[in-house]
Amino acid sequence: MFDTLSDRLAATFKNLRGKGRLSEADIDATAREIRIALLEADVALPVVRAFIKQVKDRALGSEVSGALNPAQQIIKIVNEELISILGGETRRLRFAKTGPTVIMLAGLQGAGKTTLAGKLGHWLKSQKHTPLLVACDLQRPNAVTQLGVVAERAGVAFYGPQPGNGVGDPVQVARDSIEYAKQKQYDVVIVDTAGRLGIDAELMQQAADIRAAVDPDEVLFVVDAMVGQDAVTTAQAFLEGVDFTGVVLSKLDGDARGGAALSVAHVTGRQIMFASNGEKVDDFDAFHPDRMASRILGMGDVLSLIEKAEQTFSQAEAEKMAAKLQGGGKDFTLDDFLSQLEQVQKMGSISKLLGMLPGMGQIREQINNLDDKDVNRVGAIIKSMTPAERSDPKLINGSRRLRIAKGSGVQVGEVSGLVERFFEARKMMSAMASGKGIPGMPGIPGMGGGKKSAKKAPVAKGKRKSGNPLKRAQEEAAAAERKALGPAAQPGGAFGVQPGKGPADFELPKEFKDLL
Repeated sequence: MFDTLSDRLAATFKNLRGKGRLSEADIDATAREIRIALLEADVALPVVRAFIKQVKDRALGSEVSGALNPAQQIIKIVNEELISILGGETRRLRFAKTGPTVIMLAGLQGAGKTTLAGKLGHWLKSQKHTPLLVACDLQRPNAVTQLGVVAERAGVAFYGPQPGNGVGDPVQVARDSIEYAKQKQYDVVIVDTAGRLGIDAELMQQAADIRAAVDPDEVLFVVDAMVGQDAVTTAQAFLEGVDFTGVVLSKLDGDARGGAALSVAHVTGRQIMFASNGEKVDDFDAFHPDRMASRILGMGDVLSLIEKAEQTFSQAEAEKMAAKLQGGGKDFTLDDFLSQLEQVQKMGSISKLLGMLPGMGQIREQINNLDDKDVNRVGAIIKSMTPAERSDPKLINGSRRLRIAKGSGVQVGEVSGLVERFFEARKMMSAMASGKGIPGMPGIPGMGGGKKSAKKAPVAKGKRKSGNPLKRAQEEAAAAERKALGPAAQPGGAFGVQPGKGPADFELPKEFKDLL
């Protein structure tokens, strides 16, 4: 979503690099480029003005003029100010001290509240809570049924006593859900309220009545990140009507400019708490302003990547794989390779994972062209092999490759390519695990690799060539003649002596005597 903004900021900072000092004109030009980038990204004008003023004030101060690398100092300032407009520190959910924690969702119709309720329930379940989804959207057709399906998919409990479709009292349903949660011992209640196509008095009154009935610990305003400047207007209206405590961004995986979503926290004074960035129930996480700022500036999000890996990979499995690789990698089989691929797939889309690495913005097009189906194809090839072939891929000859290709629905060349890549990957991983670095790459400090600095080999002493051109030509001609005649004509014969003669009887041929 923020690709365009990232590209514009990267181009702006590129012009600063290499300058030993920054003049006031350089800072003004940089601020102008940043302002254009933010406005093109649809960031609200008041936010842009406040942001640029803060950046310029700090850039013209001693913190940049006295820096060894002014360009890096400007990037640092922009990063810190981005974090500030995104809300500063990460905001956590407030849980009730006694009784179930009540979380109410509010927002316009189509913002993704119902889907987000399931994602939030799934996330809370992963945090060792027992959430209950409550259907209080009794206006929209089949909204109650949809929430029930979402709850089942997320693996959490559902409460929907009224059929909906215009039937039932949402305020009473919300009130009854608290008692139901206490009886069934659910510690979190997520109330999904109705939305409208626009802001109206009826929506606000109903939301206010539900809030008064259940006294929620958190009221989360769900913002569609693909909506333009209207998102800021809607947020202000909801703040006055319902007084929400936090913001949730939905549809962050869209291709809209998305800057308005960044403006909500600054305009309303309520922090962004969660972000939804996909279709699956686990495409949802806590919002970290510092990590989002880092992504926008093209510096990646390694911490989120590590957290995803920790949630997916078990410690025992990781230690088991490390032990196999430490032993030279011979015990690492195609079954292990497939297991690792499946673990990576659980973390999410390959392109999204690579996008979290620093510097990947420069090859964004190649990353976006990656297809997760390629991983499924690799899995199909490995599963078409016998257990013996997976344990020892060297067994896979021509006829076996043909059988595996037919079984997995691919070409024979793809099977051959996979086997070759597996051997290369195993060699590389075992080298890295043993601290030797990556084969074929120069050594990296602290990581090994590369060739060891060996002592200079002594130069072999032999007969030097003559400095006389005529004599050197004669020597070369003699050497060519010896080569043509074979080993027997060499001095000392094939094994160092002439046939039939001892070392003491050795005598140069007549033509050599004439040359000397």
